[in-house]
Amino acid sequence: MTAPAPAGERVLVVDDETDIVALVAYHLARSGYRVSTASSGTEALDAARRDRPSLVVLDLMLPGMSGFEVLEQLRAGEDTRGIAVLMLTARREEQDRIRGLSLGADDYLAKPFSPQELVLRVGAILRRLGAGGASVADTIRLGALEIDTGAHTVRVDGDPVDLTPTEFKLLHTLVERRGRVQDRAFLLRTVWDAAPDIQTRTVDMHVQRLRAKLGSAGDLIETVRGFGYRIRSTHGRPS
Repeated sequence: MTAPAPAGERVLVVDDETDIVALVAYHLARSGYRVSTASSGTEALDAARRDRPSLVVLDLMLPGMSGFEVLEQLRAGEDTRGIAVLMLTARREEQDRIRGLSLGADDYLAKPFSPQELVLRVGAILRRLGAGGASVADTIRLGALEIDTGAHTVRVDGDPVDLTPTEFKLLHTLVERRGRVQDRAFLLRTVWDAAPDIQTRTVDMHVQRLRAKLGSAGDLIETVRGFGYRIRSTHGRPS
């Protein structure tokens, strides 16, 4: 049974195949989402900036501007970098999934896909992003790293770090359990609400991107070979 969509959540569906757009839009609308559509990369960017959807279902094979280019521009824009992105791809090559995840996509789904699974994936992404908020602001400091869990902001040496919603949830999950090793399967379940078929490489690519964004604080995230990742506990309790 599909959980009801959060009130007011808008989803933008981007694909140049009209039958796929109609199918996806129908199932999302039936599940309670407000749906808008676009058939090209340019239209998608215009709609994202205008409508500020909570999530974009983004096909990678678009005319003119590829889905990868759209994703890059979404993540580069101040007003759009926080929008969640679910990639759709007809290609099953791992390198395409890796590239999309490294650019900041929150999840991916290969064509052909089940519309019901797509709706569940959308709901899982939006639930985990919504669950990341705290009712009372709390600041966690580890060395140069500062995380405001209420405002969903991250700073390193006082400078703001722009993270995608999934990157923030991943960092917060690791920091909450700092000093303890978190295996990839646990992170997939906790951060991605992942189905069993999602590959653990998803975690690796997000950790790699997260380290790069954190700069000097990136080495707080340690790889424990054969197990997973942990945050080094440098300053004990959160302040």
